[in-house]
Amino acid sequence: MGNCCNDKSCTLDQLQSRQGATLWLVLVLNAVMFMVELAAGLMAGSVSLLADSLDMLGDALVYAFSLWVVGRGALWKARAAVSKAAVMAAFGLFVAGEVVYKLLAPQPPSFETMGEIGSLALAVNTLCFAVLWRHRAEDINMRSVWLCSRNDLFANLAVLLAALAVWRTASPWPDIVVGAFICGLFLHSAWVVAKEARRELRTAHDPLRTRP
Repeated sequence: MGNCCNDKSCTLDQLQSRQGATLWLVLVLNAVMFMVELAAGLMAGSVSLLADSLDMLGDALVYAFSLWVVGRGALWKARAAVSKAAVMAAFGLFVAGEVVYKLLAPQPPSFETMGEIGSLALAVNTLCFAVLWRHRAEDINMRSVWLCSRNDLFANLAVLLAALAVWRTASPWPDIVVGAFICGLFLHSAWVVAKEARRELRTAHDPLRTRP
């Protein structure tokens, strides 16, 4: 029995070590891409590229939360998931404000910058998605991280489509529409993560929580 317990403990330690290494990798990648996309989005005047940069920042914060709870219990992971949902919702509302601003003062963005930086972001997020794939079903913490990575791919593809549409039409509307799409993706992801976290909180043992 002692050897069995030791083996289980070793397996758990190895799992947490793998999760931590993966989260550090995607955290660094997203933090760097946030700075790159933010600068490019401001220079290009692109709301979709700016929204995608904030997506990168939101993910970096999400991964930081996930690293903090990777070795903790289910209750802490559920609480962290609630915090991650709040972060995603906050950035969604920020992007909504940017979309409104562009509606009031529409101007075609630089489609060249959108295409170049969007392609780079797609490559980086594809790498993140690949390394997170095997962790997606391990616990709510890693699942919420994987959901963020999956959403990033959709957002990157949308930015590239917007760049193509802006080039063909010389209109700011494709960029504005994609910015609104990313905003909706933020808010939907926040709702999904919050829903799963609420279910986990109901089943977790929390001695400080007052039960009805």
